[in-house]
Amino acid sequence: MFWQAVGAARDLSRAQDIAGVLIRYGFGDMVRRLGMADALGKAGKVLHWQVPDEFARLEPAARARRALEDLGPTFVKLGQILATRVDLFAPEWIDELSKLQDAAPAVPFEAVRAQLTEDLGEAPETAFAELNTEPLAAASLAQVYRATLHDGREVVLKVRRPGIRPTVEADLRLLTRLAEIIDADMPELHRYHPQAVVREFAVSLRRELDFAAEGRSAERIRSHFADHADIVIPAIHWQWSGERLNVQDYIAGIPGRNLAAVDATGLDRRQLARRGAEAVLKMTLEDGFFHADPHPGNVFYLPGNRIAFIDFGMVGRLSEARRYEVASLMHGLVSGDSETVANILLDWRDSEDLGADTDPARLHNEIDTFVDQYKGVPLKRLSLSGMLADLVAILRDNRLTLPADLALLIKAFISLEGMGRQLDPDFDMAGEAAPYLERTMIAHQSPAALARRGWRAARGAADLLTGLPQDLSQLLRAAKRGKLRVEVEVLPLKHFGDRIDRAVSRLTVGIVTAALIIGTSIVMTVAGDGLLAGLSTYALLGFLGAVIGGVWLLLSIRRSNKE
Repeated sequence: MFWQAVGAARDLSRAQDIAGVLIRYGFGDMVRRLGMADALGKAGKVLHWQVPDEFARLEPAARARRALEDLGPTFVKLGQILATRVDLFAPEWIDELSKLQDAAPAVPFEAVRAQLTEDLGEAPETAFAELNTEPLAAASLAQVYRATLHDGREVVLKVRRPGIRPTVEADLRLLTRLAEIIDADMPELHRYHPQAVVREFAVSLRRELDFAAEGRSAERIRSHFADHADIVIPAIHWQWSGERLNVQDYIAGIPGRNLAAVDATGLDRRQLARRGAEAVLKMTLEDGFFHADPHPGNVFYLPGNRIAFIDFGMVGRLSEARRYEVASLMHGLVSGDSETVANILLDWRDSEDLGADTDPARLHNEIDTFVDQYKGVPLKRLSLSGMLADLVAILRDNRLTLPADLALLIKAFISLEGMGRQLDPDFDMAGEAAPYLERTMIAHQSPAALARRGWRAARGAADLLTGLPQDLSQLLRAAKRGKLRVEVEVLPLKHFGDRIDRAVSRLTVGIVTAALIIGTSIVMTVAGDGLLAGLSTYALLGFLGAVIGGVWLLLSIRRSNKE
């Protein structure tokens, strides 16, 4: 099965690598069910399905993380995307996937020089006054070097790894085919929406490969904080930046993980926690364009209790309507309005969600019970991340999933509160969020916002009215010509009709097969030119036709039973 799905020989070697890693970490059964064992067999490899003792003792989530690490950069990125889907995976899986580190052995500078020269339009030593050829960091998609401009400013060069795009595209093709096979043959995994997740991941990864897009995201967020001196976003030097190279200001600060250095330099932890929270809340609830991965590795602390954000490869977007829904949801959680919370969650569910038939009454009851436990609790004693995690658990239990933009938002909030509490154990995320929630809700009902929505509605109504005469004219002309058709689709009847159609097809094949068997038996009694075991030509053809029809009938019944 997998061999036919892969099709192109160029991906076979990578398919063998994937199957080998999955087997090594104890996912041999999945390999067999996906048909990947056949792919390896065709390549002449011998499979040993035993799992090493050290892997057998690991929990499934830990084995999955180790397997993703061994599969390389594309799969590490996939794991990082999956770590944002708190609505799909249990907390132990999210915790394990969050440990995936985007690191890789550095490529020698000589292997990067030709590409760097092509992107700069001149030799690196000419473009910069100084260039340190030892990388500051090496990740799966890029390496970072430090340099000095001729005017004395220090910058960093984020260089895409040479030849990484073909590898990523091959992995994405394989992942797309794997997702299709999983959807078709592993119904127990449908709730994880493999094809939708892979589509979302492919879009995200291709965007990360485009460093110019990352630069535009950084510049957009930098413009939003133009009047906030306490938030620093590095400037992009566009004269050298492009798809494969991003040149930006160097940030000399304390990495977010080094809390000991924060204390040693006398920075105010509480002030840092508040400013970081205010920055992320402004990005999400006011600007609608936010850094989707604000973990300590992407944050630096600067003198004067300032905060710098870097790495805008993963960003999220929230429309004005979505921001109002988020504010209403969180306000409903804090105020105990379970009806509002349940209605918003039902509106958010994915249109392809397997939970589309979720019982609203059951969901309302669970939300009501959940919200009731927080009634009367002061804001400073609320854990916003804990509330969101419990809420997402209810979604999982009801087999509901969130749109990708909201999953990113919830993950960002959870990461933000974790960072804030590391800086200040008394950090009050709910209290910090309350003013932004109020401003978002007030702004949605402001005269300007109402006028803007009213104008859009009026313009839409006007377009509808002005086009109505023409639409009616076309409708009447179609009716006069006898070409007017009305189609009504009733899904239960359609499914019933499909089942009858399949049953009739099987009955027909069964009758034809039986007729062939009887006809063959009669022909066998007539002397003819023997071909095989004394059978005549017509007898042999009839026998083969009966066998083919019977096999098709058995396979069709088996496939229907699976469905």
